[in-house]
Amino acid sequence: MNRLRLCPCLLAVLAAGLGPGGCVRRTVTIHTDPQGAEVTLNDQQIGTSPVSVDFLWYGDYDVIIRKEGYETLHTHRRLDPPWYQVPPIDFFAEILTPWTYHDRQEMTFTLEERQPVDRKALIDQATEFRERTLFGDR
Repeated sequence: MNRLRLCPCLLAVLAAGLGPGGCVRRTVTIHTDPQGAEVTLNDQQIGTSPVSVDFLWYGDYDVIIRKEGYETLHTHRRLDPPWYQVPPIDFFAEILTPWTYHDRQEMTFTLEERQPVDRKALIDQATEFRERTLFGDR
């Protein structure tokens, strides 16, 4: 009786260990318009666009893009898994298949040119805010 219970477990271990297991490589490439912007992904500077970097998990990523003369862009993007990374299929893709999957994902961002600050309008807004703060709405 013990022998029958051990056989399926032993076969599974042998099947997993016989050949080289597959794996999954995950890469995200970030493009910007214009190119040459500094890209920060989850508080880690990864390079200048266009830039590619490997990633480990799917989900929400914090993205910051900076370029001189353009507004800084701070946003979030979600990386969704392909069909072969959805449980329980991911077990077979990462452990039992003899080949490597390469999931290539892309993000594209368009930067807006920085507009010059109208000094008079800024001073007027500051004065109005000061007046409301000190004296309230009258």
